[in-house]
Amino acid sequence: MTEHAGQHRVPPLPSRPIRIAAAQAQAEAGDVEANVATVTAMVRDAARAEARLVVFPEKFLSGYEPDLIQADPHRCAVQPGDPRLGPIVDACRETGTAAVVGAAFHDQGDLYVSALVIDTNGELVTRYDKQHLFKSEREIYREGTAGCTLQLDGWRLGLGICYDSGFPEHARAAALDGCHAYVVGALFSVGNGYHESRTWFPARALDNTCYAVLANHIGTTGGWNACGSSAIWGPDGRRLAEAGADRAELITADLDPRTLLTARASEPMLRDLRDTTTYARAWHRLG
Repeated sequence: MTEHAGQHRVPPLPSRPIRIAAAQAQAEAGDVEANVATVTAMVRDAARAEARLVVFPEKFLSGYEPDLIQADPHRCAVQPGDPRLGPIVDACRETGTAAVVGAAFHDQGDLYVSALVIDTNGELVTRYDKQHLFKSEREIYREGTAGCTLQLDGWRLGLGICYDSGFPEHARAAALDGCHAYVVGALFSVGNGYHESRTWFPARALDNTCYAVLANHIGTTGGWNACGSSAIWGPDGRRLAEAGADRAELITADLDPRTLLTARASEPMLRDLRDTTTYARAWHRLG
């Protein structure tokens, strides 16, 4: 097929399915060691469920807890080379399961809302820093400056953290980088947060004909009453799996390249997307 001006070239699809897990649990406020133990156990649970990657909620290693983190970042945030991550690293290496773990990160005097990426060899390969900070976060944290794409078993996975997912451009940037799934750890609360998550994630999936994965908190953290309901959506925007609202749980779904192919043939938005900077607009006064 000949590409037309303004069309985007979509990279090849993965050759085989991959299973991804989303984990939710009650975070212990400010207790990194206790939350590391929870993550470690759930990484092993994900491995038993044959998941290749498991994603955890936003800032799970301390709980959301902005006041605790700001007051004592050395205790409540993760540092470069932090030995407290050792059990998670060991679990990933021993099981061959990758993990994306939400944490506050303290680096050279600055705090970030981060997703720590530990690969199947137990290496902390990178961290993604949240690019869209919620209004109350801007007083404490620095914004991330770049998106992050991971590759695992031929699948390209774009990372986001909570409020990032409210911006269509964020998931679209991942899709235009060839991502097949948009993977997000978050804190969505009971009420409007649940409504937002059930609106944003199907839209991010369908708009970009990619899978969307959400890991959310349960219980109370940082003064928020979280709504749980971690979920995974297919590239047609339909929900594939959803956790309960208030219990620790691990959900999985198989991401299948054949499903991506079908969705992208039916909804060719990525193929047909034009460079929006070239859109001309006519302006008319009606009264």
